[in-house]
Amino acid sequence: MSDTEPAQGATGGLAPAMSRLLSLLSSPEMARWRPRMAFALVLTIASKFFAVGAPVAFGEGVNAITEHATGVTAMAFVIAFLLYAGARFASVGAPQWRDAIFAPVSQDAQRLVAVRVFGHVQRLSLNFHQTKRTGALNRIIDRGAQAIDFLLRFLVFNIGPTIIELLLAAAVMGVAYGWEFPVIAVITVALYAAATFSVTEWRVRLRREMNDADNEASARAVDALINFETVKSFGAEARETGRYNDSMQRYADAAAKSQSSLALLNGLQALVMNLGLLAMALVAGWKAWIGVLQAGDVAAVTLILMNIYQPLNILGWAYREIKQSAVDMERLYDTLDLQPDVADADNAQPLQVQGGEVAFENVHFSHAGRDRSVDGVSFEIPAGSFVGVCGPSGAGKSTILKLLFRFYDPADGAIRIDGQDLRSVTQDSLRQALGLVPQEVVLFNDTLRMNVLYGDPSTDEAAIWDALDRAHLKAFVESLPDGLDTMVGERGLKLSGGEKQRVGVARAILKNPAILVLDEATSALDSETEREVQLALNEAAKGRTTIAVAHRLSTIAGADRILVMDKGRIAETGTHAELIAQGGIYAGMWKRQIEAGERYSSAPAVPVTSASDRTTA
Repeated sequence: MSDTEPAQGATGGLAPAMSRLLSLLSSPEMARWRPRMAFALVLTIASKFFAVGAPVAFGEGVNAITEHATGVTAMAFVIAFLLYAGARFASVGAPQWRDAIFAPVSQDAQRLVAVRVFGHVQRLSLNFHQTKRTGALNRIIDRGAQAIDFLLRFLVFNIGPTIIELLLAAAVMGVAYGWEFPVIAVITVALYAAATFSVTEWRVRLRREMNDADNEASARAVDALINFETVKSFGAEARETGRYNDSMQRYADAAAKSQSSLALLNGLQALVMNLGLLAMALVAGWKAWIGVLQAGDVAAVTLILMNIYQPLNILGWAYREIKQSAVDMERLYDTLDLQPDVADADNAQPLQVQGGEVAFENVHFSHAGRDRSVDGVSFEIPAGSFVGVCGPSGAGKSTILKLLFRFYDPADGAIRIDGQDLRSVTQDSLRQALGLVPQEVVLFNDTLRMNVLYGDPSTDEAAIWDALDRAHLKAFVESLPDGLDTMVGERGLKLSGGEKQRVGVARAILKNPAILVLDEATSALDSETEREVQLALNEAAKGRTTIAVAHRLSTIAGADRILVMDKGRIAETGTHAELIAQGGIYAGMWKRQIEAGERYSSAPAVPVTSASDRTTA
């Protein structure tokens, strides 16, 4: 299956859902729970035997009372009623015991599937994550995991055992009371099920519409809440509220139809149920009148049918939920079936970094919907050197970086690090060798310590403070009342832009990558903050290959080499002085930035020393 978000309109079959459920329960991860599964199944079946036996014991007790005049002792009906009470308690208590025993199994199955899908989604390619709707995807995972619990409890432990109970009850009534009673019971249950299923099929369609509207409302709410700064800056609160209201209105309309249809279903069920009881009572009463049965037998057959009705009372709801659970489970497994666009080769080996030399060899790549993004790009970056990449918007600069990280694979050509084709190495080892400071560093809603440690979770406290010091962030952290335990807020919104960027630099320093990638890391900052962050970037760049995509040309003016991109190709290459002397694209960009009044320092913002003169920090 392609690496795209699963369709919301998918429908699920019960057979595939059961197959997946059985596959999950029989998986090696669930092996430790199999004794509990077996014991729970035994308790379920035993409860149905008790459920059928209880009315028979009650009927015998009534018969014993009516036969008092013929010399039957009081002990007979007392024993019969004790057996009735015990069997009835067992029929109710055994399922409760079963649920308690099976609860850890169900919860572990949900955890296993949810974690499996979450981990799989994390490994999917960049294309999936750029097109997914976070709110809808989260609901798919939640509902899919909950569907496992529902299918286990209602299909395995409710509907299936009810069929067993019906067969047992038919056999007992046929042997003990006459063939008419199992016929009435089977016909009644068949009519009840037919009415329930036909109406519920219609209700399932309404429920699907309701869930789709719910997904849409949830996704829209999450989008608006995550991007609340954009909403507020455009004064669009009323607009977003209106869009959310439209989604909720569609949900409310679908929910109202679903609830109205429930009244029709309940009415049909009550009609069939009471007609069946009436037929059973009339036949039993007539047979008692003519002396074939006794009074207790009439009570017994009526109670047996009522016992069968008890689990059938929720048949419509259970059937609808089982169908919906099958849909939810299919959507979950559709997500699990997605394959990443970029995957490790079967024989992929860890990247062996020797110095950090990077080479692009006639690389071609196009994003979907574009004629070309990178068109025949070739260049080499010697180990330890600093290379800047610039060019007009849409020239292919960021695509170069995404290809280097192997978020995409080139359509043609090759990308190598220290002579190794990136398609022949594992993605984990490749990205371990790369460090990224993006244009906007997005932080987790956690502490400063956790966000810095994301660069290398195994490091110690001393290394954290060293990284903060080199990122020019130590004084700021020390000034905070909670220090490294300060919560940064969602996406780091409690920090300024410059502070977030320096946290990103500290991450990169702590990771200690062989190749440092700067993706317009200072373009969103003011001049003073840019200078502070640039000092931190200079520190991070020491002793490693550095690739910087820049909008502000001053940040790459001291680079060993500058690549000028235009229309997906390398249009110019050279040092800052050489490119100015050429009078081409770079010179024009520099001139426009000067004319726009951009302030540059007299010295370049990055070290101008050669790669051989740089020392490792």
